[in-house]
Amino acid sequence: MSPAAGLAPDEPLAAAGDPLEVARAHVMATALTPDDGGRVGLEVEMHLVDLAEPGRRPRWDEVQALVATLPAMPRGSTVTLEPGGQVELSSTPGADAAAAVADLRDDVAALRAALAAAGYGGAGLGTDPARPVARVNPSGRYDAMERHFDALGCAGAGRSMMAATAALQVNLDAGPPSGWDERLALARSLVPVLVALSSTSPYLAGRRSGWHSMRQGTWQGIDQGRCAPVSAGEPRAAWAFYAIGAPVMLVRRGPAATDVAAVTDRVPFAAWLRGLVTQGPFDRPPTRADLDYHLTTLFPPVRPRGYVEMRCLDAAPDAWWPALAALTATLMDHPVASAAAAEACAPVADAWVAAARDGLGDPAVARAARACTALGALHGPPALRDDLAALAGMTADGRSLADDVRRRAEGPTGPLGLLEEEARG
Repeated sequence: MSPAAGLAPDEPLAAAGDPLEVARAHVMATALTPDDGGRVGLEVEMHLVDLAEPGRRPRWDEVQALVATLPAMPRGSTVTLEPGGQVELSSTPGADAAAAVADLRDDVAALRAALAAAGYGGAGLGTDPARPVARVNPSGRYDAMERHFDALGCAGAGRSMMAATAALQVNLDAGPPSGWDERLALARSLVPVLVALSSTSPYLAGRRSGWHSMRQGTWQGIDQGRCAPVSAGEPRAAWAFYAIGAPVMLVRRGPAATDVAAVTDRVPFAAWLRGLVTQGPFDRPPTRADLDYHLTTLFPPVRPRGYVEMRCLDAAPDAWWPALAALTATLMDHPVASAAAAEACAPVADAWVAAARDGLGDPAVARAARACTALGALHGPPALRDDLAALAGMTADGRSLADDVRRRAEGPTGPLGLLEEEARG
């Protein structure tokens, strides 16, 4: 147990000893939770589209009114909203990938039916391919995030990330402590392959950058102290080093989650701990609650949250997200597949930029992707073997989801037609 565990949330970390050491111990103690492994949780995001006027981003009051009318999801998923009005559906943990996918499929169908009845649709794509970037959620947290990005010189990428991107997130049990080093190393090495396979974002706001994944391109444009991969090594210590060295984005100024002050300089959390900054929002020593809140503003591709968050996959159409989710869980959890995937991905473990820029056009990434999808088709859940076989077949042929999205966006109806078609399902 960390020294901070005995502190009240708003008690300064220094009350338990050297604040830097107390913070480091707290982050390490909360990074991974021992368990038997195997459970899977899923989160899917969709760009909300007004089917009567697809080129118009719905206003915040319209989004709120719509969500207020949604029924409870049959399998218990929760509905939340992102800065650009994206709708996120988060499942309850399933016993395994097959159970998680089955539950989320039911809830996605229920959500789509409710949206359609109200005249809306949800587009499962990594970026909004057509509409201008615009934040509609006026939350104080998002306002402060935007001010932070503006001040640090990454306004465009920050706003695009918040308002015009969508993800498929796969959450996995941490597993037994004896396997944490290998498990987190494998998760880290899988990221380039998962980026290349899942990309559905060759267009953003009606333009192409040439990147295979413009969603990942936006992350490349944000302060890398916040969203670069966590370094290799003992995972809890590596996460603590990353988190304490990362810049503070927001400081809580009251009990409400939206009552925050933006930080407009690049101030590592360690500097606040050491008392090196005392002006503005840093006019008091940091507390345990400040540290826990700081952790929610860090966005590496693999993030330990007690469980393991795989955050690097683009949102995908309903025909493909089940295979991508099952592939991720299979490569992480199946003993034979995980060992083979570790070997296949070792040569591209650090090919983050190449995978985002070139996708399967990078020969080494393509080799690893073919090996991984073949492993998924062989070892994946029987209920999802057809989905996994389709993904493996496409990859073996040298094709990708991004190729299909690009072809449709460059067709007669353009990126807006693609957005509308995906929203209609």
